[in-house]
Amino acid sequence: MAASENANESNSSDRRNEKRRYERGLNADGTGLVIVHGMDDFLKMAVVRAAVYMGEKAFAYAQQFDGNDFAATHLLYSKKHEPAGCIRIRFFGEFAKMERLAVRKEFRTSRIAFELVRAAVDLCRAKGYTKLYGHASEDVLDFWLHFGFKIRNEGETFELASWSLIEMEEDVEPFSDAVRIGNDPVRTIRPEGQWDEPCALERPSTLR
Repeated sequence: MAASENANESNSSDRRNEKRRYERGLNADGTGLVIVHGMDDFLKMAVVRAAVYMGEKAFAYAQQFDGNDFAATHLLYSKKHEPAGCIRIRFFGEFAKMERLAVRKEFRTSRIAFELVRAAVDLCRAKGYTKLYGHASEDVLDFWLHFGFKIRNEGETFELASWSLIEMEEDVEPFSDAVRIGNDPVRTIRPEGQWDEPCALERPSTLR
């Protein structure tokens, strides 16, 4: 995020009487953003990725579905229950990596890509991360710079799957209620992005 936008987001998103972007879910007509928790939403995410990266950009299946999808968090945006966009986040020791942002061409006149990135940044801040990282091709670099990402290594490029890419990174401030050791220990067992909502394990077992 740009510096001024980041400051505003820090103030407003720390007020826990309002939901953050990754928490809002779908509205009454099935439009909105969710964290992928089950196979139905996972398949919807995969459909979006296949349409954009394999159908439009000619990536091979093994290049697009690279073995990392079950080791990542995915955000899915739907428009009237139709899968429209997605982004993948992978978490490493000191940084979170933004990957595989995709919006189907039928929905590219909307702000879906912006909503996905903002929600992904919020999620990383809620997990306590201070560094974001990613790769971008030159044609979409300005989009990422809008969110406060900076070019690494003076824009030196490297190649993956015949695409020329540039490294980028951003420093962010964790939310004051980020998940940490020393918080309520129950938060660490709750589903991804639902750290303030009771989960099934907090109910008495029906089998004992």
